Amino acid sequence: MSEKSKKIGFLVNPVAGMGGKVGLKGTDGAGIVEKAKKRGAEPVAPERAIKALKKLEGSDASTFIYTCSDEMGQSEVEETGLDYEVVCDVKSGETTPEDTKRALESFLEKGIDIVLFAGGDGTATDILEVLDQEAPMLGIPTGVKMHSAVFANTPEIGGRLVARYLRGDDLPLREAEVVDVDEDAFRQNELDTDLKGYGKSPYDPRWVQAAKSPTVTSGSEVEDQGEIAEWIVERMDKDRLYILGPGTTTRAVAEQLDIPQSTLLGVDLIKDGELVASDVTEGEILEMLEENTEAEIIVSPIGQQGFVFGRGNQQISPKVIREVGTDNIRIIATPNKLAQTPQLKVDTGDPDLNEELRGYGRVILGYDIKRPIPVA
Repeated sequence: MSEKSKKIGFLVNPVAGMGGKVGLKGTDGAGIVEKAKKRGAEPVAPERAIKALKKLEGSDASTFIYTCSDEMGQSEVEETGLDYEVVCDVKSGETTPEDTKRALESFLEKGIDIVLFAGGDGTATDILEVLDQEAPMLGIPTGVKMHSAVFANTPEIGGRLVARYLRGDDLPLREAEVVDVDEDAFRQNELDTDLKGYGKSPYDPRWVQAAKSPTVTSGSEVEDQGEIAEWIVERMDKDRLYILGPGTTTRAVAEQLDIPQSTLLGVDLIKDGELVASDVTEGEILEMLEENTEAEIIVSPIGQQGFVFGRGNQQISPKVIREVGTDNIRIIATPNKLAQTPQLKVDTGDPDLNEELRGYGRVILGYDIKRPIPVA
């Protein structure tokens, strides 16, 4: 390590995001990781972490990385040409939140300039508990639920942002919200979000996500959701399969169809005005698409963040989207939500698909009312 090298504390939560495609809404809690594996889940964090590191490797920033052993950082760094040192040993295959906290203590002893981590809100919370505001932090989005404001829009952007910050570019730090969701309640269709604190984080409004805005349940919001749902339902084809994403705006479609069993925070399948399956996994969607060649995806962006895909609806994966076709995606949002969300975003994990989805998406925001909104 040269004297001019900037020091990065880097860690990976190797199980973050494993619950997404299999409908588990996270990996917090006893036995959830094993349950995800039984459903066929595979790790997603290592690959996304490597994408970020490769952007950092390709920059002209002089860096040195302190990390954890095995899949909690070392394995990912070894995929690049970056210089590193392991300062925290973990037990492979059995990493815990306590390992994350031990790693942060080791990073701070080394005088790191920034913490770059791959995980979700739970990982961000563990880091903040030790880091507080002693150094900046930036998240590579790999979790299922990422409501905190410390995450880059995509892994690649995360690598670029850290490089910019360490080069000394004009990139300010902000106090960014770190929030976490009660996953047990989340799995029961209840959204219980808790503000854990504020971390210092590099800020570029184009490249980092905002904290998720709270759900608005005012009379006008409900009326707008109802008008959107009415327009959608009136135009549903009898023999077409509808893949209904999570959220209160999409739930209004199920309510319009008088389907009380629909899930608020999962993905449901509807055909002929009836609920075919609720809270489905990626595999279950693909199985249904084998029997139903005509299909449509109905999704709503996350308020203020703007993500249409890649946050909380990983069941609607690149495989699913390609099978359905990008022309058969319907984006719905109320005027109030769009007022807080000037730009839509996608982070499917497939760069080619992200590029296909870029441009302008026509958002349905009322009864037969559409507006083109830029998709980044």
